Amino acid sequence: MSEPVGLDRNLTDYGDRDFARYLRRSFARSMGYSGTMLERPVVGIATAPSDFNNCHRTTPELVAAVKRGVIAAGGLPLEFPTISLGEVFLSPTSLVFRNLMSMDVEEMIRAQPMDAVVLIGGCDKTTPAQLMGALSANVPAIYLTIGPMMTGRYHGERLGACTDCRRFWGAYRRGEIDARAIGAIEGNLATTAGTCAVMGTASTMASLTEALGLSLPGCAAIPAVHADRLRMAEASGTRAVALAREQLRPADLVTAQSVENALRVLMAIGGSTNAVIHLTAIAGRAGVAVDLARLNALAQTTPTLVDLKPVGQGYMEDLAAAGGVGAVLREIRDLLHLDCRTVAGETLAERLAAHDPWVDRTVVRSRAEPCAPQGGLVALFGSLAPNGAILKQAAADPKLFEHEGRAVVFSGLDDLARRIDDPALDVEPDDVLVLQNAGPLGAGMPEAGYLPIPGRLARRGVKDMVRVSDARMSGTAYGTVVLHVSPEAALGGPLALVRSGDRIRLSVARKRIDLLVSDEALARRRAAWCAPVKPARGYARLYAENVLQAEHGCDFGFLRAVAGA
Repeated sequence: MSEPVGLDRNLTDYGDRDFARYLRRSFARSMGYSGTMLERPVVGIATAPSDFNNCHRTTPELVAAVKRGVIAAGGLPLEFPTISLGEVFLSPTSLVFRNLMSMDVEEMIRAQPMDAVVLIGGCDKTTPAQLMGALSANVPAIYLTIGPMMTGRYHGERLGACTDCRRFWGAYRRGEIDARAIGAIEGNLATTAGTCAVMGTASTMASLTEALGLSLPGCAAIPAVHADRLRMAEASGTRAVALAREQLRPADLVTAQSVENALRVLMAIGGSTNAVIHLTAIAGRAGVAVDLARLNALAQTTPTLVDLKPVGQGYMEDLAAAGGVGAVLREIRDLLHLDCRTVAGETLAERLAAHDPWVDRTVVRSRAEPCAPQGGLVALFGSLAPNGAILKQAAADPKLFEHEGRAVVFSGLDDLARRIDDPALDVEPDDVLVLQNAGPLGAGMPEAGYLPIPGRLARRGVKDMVRVSDARMSGTAYGTVVLHVSPEAALGGPLALVRSGDRIRLSVARKRIDLLVSDEALARRRAAWCAPVKPARGYARLYAENVLQAEHGCDFGFLRAVAGA
């Protein structure tokens, strides 16, 4: 017996399959579809817009373009909503809800009748959530990113969210610009629809999605408001119908080799630290492990090539005009697994052979003249982070790569907010700022790892310090910031035992972050440590009982692929 197609898939259970089919078609006809259309393969279109999500406001026109492509190719497009994660509108942080969204996407793909699905999104946690859900459901799927914003202007200077927002906010904290100026800048940072205009988390994940082969060539960098974005949407709809017929599934594309390709691209683009967590979670849904030691090996042999903020000077619109992710892939071609299949129905080798080799070298550097000879990220280990931590070395001050300093400890986010600008705070530029209890379990792992320079130091012109936490930071941020320390403080990891006045040593060359305190002193502190109380109910309880540490992608253990399943 052949597998059901279209509306005959996943019939509602009434104990009578023929009745279920008859009733479903009757209700479908109430929406005005002809019998001919109802016989076509169904392409679901998963969308995630809301009035709390500025990134996704072009979704309606993208859906219309996808539908054109689906219908032209002989399919029936049916749009359905899922949770929307607007990065700056969620408390305590959008990462807490990434896994919830992935469950929503997975279950709606599983439960509803569709032969393939087009996933439309882009805001930071949306892309990984949708990909995680699609991999677990394993229905033929193609990703269509919303696309980045275009830049704004202020006094003749190009501005883009959100690296420039941090730069000007730092200047405001230092007293270099006044409230009137920061208000005017606020109105010019984000002036179009789309995701952040720099190589932040959203654009990094769009680039890695293309590198994984889950979106069409060229999809990652096209600006949200460019006509090419609509043409990409139409092409994605057309290709989705072909995927339904070919039964090419996400798990066929996300392999150990394609994940390694994505890690190479992450290094080459100087991408977001958040991508390590998200790619680990995505790969985990396919049963593929991401090892931080392997990440370091790849970083050593992959140069940073893309000159975009926050690492360089340009914006995503520049990368789109320069040749996009394809230009990066061609430049590191010899480092890639070229036999990996892609959602376009071709191998990576075929993709790179078929496309225009032109590239703008002011944006995508050559291997001979890279932005940096090694990748943008490095994993650190040591007594303070036995299971690992991440530093974005491409966005850090090399003068601080080998550094030992006195710890200035903040016990949590409230303590940080209360004391960071206290004129009486005992802190000097050579100290190491330490934030505890901001990890996945402690606080949902917010983007608080980019600790502000203490007010009195900022006013003295200090622009960077070594900062250490179990939190994350925005992919648009910069500085010598050690993140994702694991085990986190809320699990009683070494970070929980740090006290102000302790010595901490960072060595990027040795890939270590160490707490220079005796074992005896740490044992006494550990004996006095108390675990935090977990939430009593709801999703917060589910999250607290199941979230994994950063090195496992902060996914829920029960959602990861089971060996042999």
